[in-house]
Parts: sequence; structure tokens; C-alpha cells
Amino acid sequence: MTKEDALSLFNQMHPDFFAQSFIQSMDENEIMEEQILKLADFDKSALNIEVPENITFGWYQGDAQKLIKAVAEVEESWTQFDIFKTGERVFCAMVQVPDPEKPGIIKNEIASFCIVEDMGTHELAGRKIKIGGPGCVGTVPAFRRKGIGLKMVQEATQILKEEGFEISWIHWTGVGHWYARLGYQRMFQWDKNGIK
Repeated sequence: MTKEDALSLFNQMHPDFFAQSFIQSMDENEIMEEQILKLADFDKSALNIEVPENITFGWYQGDAQKLIKAVAEVEESWTQFDIFKTGERVFCAMVQVPDPEKPGIIKNEIASFCIVEDMGTHELAGRKIKIGGPGCVGTVPAFRRKGIGLKMVQEATQILKEEGFEISWIHWTGVGHWYARLGYQRMFQWDKNGIK
């Protein structure tokens, strides 16, 4: 996919993106990027990511307030998003830890989370392309630097492939090098003034 193709899709998904007040209020030096991964090329087994044994991955099915608390530890502004209030299409890494209030009892805590978003079907060169992607990816500070977040995004990307999406899109990231480990490629960068 070319930069021009990616820009065409971006403009379909995010019309008038740079006119929005929250974009205009960004710091002048903040540079973000858009990344894609063609899911036909994605092979989950190509990168073996080691994580602690007490980690499991799956759709979040717990208490919404617990999820909101974990999200707030990563990025307070994300707690306003309805998807975190409902927990729908939120994929998590859960860690089993001893309950300090109940000796001998193990409880599940959220270690990492992301939404798995359907970004719609868009047209490119006369054909329809189904696009999705992990978004609002975060790892609770106590569980960082253990491979948990990257493994979670790898699992979420596999889900998108199994659900029939053609492209996985990482929207609005400042850590493109991190996603690149899974095969995501930078399509273009932008700042508050537009495409770079």
C-alpha cells in the first residue's frame, strides 16, 4: 500500500480530522503516525513473545469500574470513552495475583488492555476494504516491561484477521517503533497542522 492509498483511506475514516478542536489544541512539537498491517501477511507465530506464566488473554468480562480504574492509571482522558464504560470489544491481558485481603485466594487483575475496533469498510481503487485495529492500548504501570502489552496487541491483531478484516490500522500513535515489532508499517506522520 502506498502513502497515497493510506491517505485516501484515512480521509474516508476521519473526514475533517485536522479541523477538530482537540487536534488544533495539540502541542506544536507533537508528531503522531498512522500505521497499517496487511492481515494476509500477518503470521502470529513469526514473533514469539514471552510473558509471565500467570497472564491470560481474552475479552474483558469483569466489572466496568475495575476497567475504568486500570484505564485511568494509563491515560485519564480515555476514561470518558463509552467503550470502556461498557467493556464491549475491550481485549485484555489479565494477571493472577494473590488477594492481599483474602489469604490463599487468587484474583485476576487487568495488566493491559486495548479496544478492538471496527473502522468500517472503505473504498480503495474500486474495491471495498474492511479495516479494523487495536486502539487505546495501555499497560498498567505495575506490569510494564514484561512483554504483556505487545503480546496482547499480537493476540488482538490475530482476532482481527480471524474476523475477516483485511487491514489492521494503528491510528494516532507516538510509539510506532513498538508496533513495528509485529509488522505494522508507518504510512505517514502528522501534527496539528496536517500531514508531514
